[in-house]
Amino acid sequence: MTAAPARTVIERTVIENCAVATVDARDTEHASGHVVVHGNRIEAVGPGPAPRHLAEGARRVDGTGHLVTPGLVNTHHHFYQWLTRGLAQDAGLFDWLVALYPLWARIDEPMVHAAARASLAMMARGGVTTAMDHHYVFPRGAGDLLGAEIRAARDLGVRFTATRGSMDLGESQGGLPPGFAVETTDAALAATEEAVDTHHDPSPGSMLHIAVAPCSPFSVTTELLRESAALARRKGVRLHTHGSETVEEEGFCKERFGMGPTDYFESTGWLGDDVWMAHCVHMTDADLAAFARTRTGVAHCPSSNARLGAGTARVPAMLRAGIPVGLGVDGTASNESGELHTELRNALLVHRLAGGARAMTARQALRLGTYGGARVLGRADETGSLEPGKLADLVLWRLDGLGHSTIEDPVAALVLGPPAPVTLSLVDGRPVVEDGRLVTADEAAVAREARVQARRLARLAADG
Repeated sequence: MTAAPARTVIERTVIENCAVATVDARDTEHASGHVVVHGNRIEAVGPGPAPRHLAEGARRVDGTGHLVTPGLVNTHHHFYQWLTRGLAQDAGLFDWLVALYPLWARIDEPMVHAAARASLAMMARGGVTTAMDHHYVFPRGAGDLLGAEIRAARDLGVRFTATRGSMDLGESQGGLPPGFAVETTDAALAATEEAVDTHHDPSPGSMLHIAVAPCSPFSVTTELLRESAALARRKGVRLHTHGSETVEEEGFCKERFGMGPTDYFESTGWLGDDVWMAHCVHMTDADLAAFARTRTGVAHCPSSNARLGAGTARVPAMLRAGIPVGLGVDGTASNESGELHTELRNALLVHRLAGGARAMTARQALRLGTYGGARVLGRADETGSLEPGKLADLVLWRLDGLGHSTIEDPVAALVLGPPAPVTLSLVDGRPVVEDGRLVTADEAAVAREARVQARRLARLAADG
C-alpha cells in the first residue's frame, strides 16, 4: 500500500450564519446554523451560532448568504476521456465507442495524468469532495496509468475511489473493442490484484480506495467477470462495471448468453451490496427487484445518458425500492461539462420530464449527489451527510448573488438555479477550494497541460 503524504489540517474551523442542509436520515435543515470542524472530523452541527467554547481561537467563516451541504460524491467517471471531448457528437454508444477506441488505445502516462488533473480540478471546483474513476484502457508500454490518476487525486487533495478496469473480449472474439485495446484475462486479473495490494487503504478516513472493475458485458469475457468478483471478495474491496446502458447491450447479452444483463450479472456473481453499476437505464421490474433484493448500487449519469441518447433510468422507482443510487459525471467525452453539481439539476429535470412534476424533488436530487453517492461507494458511515463524527468533507455554496438571491429555499436555489459558486470546500478538514478557486493547483497550468496532451494524442492518432 502506498503511504499517504503528510497533510496540513487546520485545527478547528467554525462556519456559521448559513443555511445548513445536513442530508442526514431525517433531512435535518437549519435556516441559520453552524458547522464546526475539528481536525478532519465534523465536531458539531446545529441551529444558530456555534457554541462559544468551540468557537474560541478557531478559524471563523461567516456563511451569511450561503448554504452548507455535504461534499458531492461522484460515483462514475473516465478521467482519460478529458482529452477527447467534443468528438463523435451525434453518435449513440456503440458507434461512439468504435469512433473513439483508436484514439484511446494511444493514451500514455503523461496524458492520463494531465486528464486526471483536469477532470479532478473541474469537479473539485464545483463541489466534489469524493471522486471516482473507472479506468479500463491499458495500452502496452503506456506506463503506470492508474498510478498517474492516484498522484493527481493526492496532489489536488480529493478523496478518491480508483477502479482498476479491464477488457479482454476483442472484436475477434465477438466483443466491441478492437484487439489492440484489450488485455489477456490472466494479465488483467494479475494487474488488478497488484493495484489492490499496492494502493488500497482500508483504514478509517482513508483518502484512497481501490475497486475491481471489468468494463462491460460486451468487452469482457464471462471468465473475467467471475474471477474478478472472486478476487474482489477475497481482497475485501468493491466491484464496479457498466450495466444495462443501452438496448443494444441488452440485445448483445440475449444473443450471446441467452439472458438479459441483470440475469447475466447475477449468474456471474455480480449482484450484491459490494457492487455498483453505471447507468442501469434499461431495467425491467424483475431487474429492479433483483437489485433491491441484493442491494446492488447504481451510478446514475443523466447528462451522459442524454448526450448518447441511451434513455432515462428508472431512478424514482429505484429509490422507492430501496436501491442505493448516486450520481455520476461519466466520461467527459460523453458529458463535456465534466461537473457533478449540474447533474443535480439534470437528474431532477429528466425524471420530471419522464414521470411528471412530482417524480423527483430538489432534496432527493441533493441526496443522490451526497449521501446516495457515499452509500454506493460504501462510505456512508464516514461521509455524505453533515453529522458529528463524520469526515469533514463539506461545501459552502454562495447563494446571495445574481443567480440565486431571489430563491428563498436554499436547497431549491442550489438544485434548480444556475451552478452556485463555491466559497469553501473542505476535504478531510483541509481547504481545496476557496472563493471559487482551487487552492491545491494552478487552474491555468492544469488547463494548458491538458490541451498539450490532447493535441499530442490527436497527432499520434493521425500519424497511425
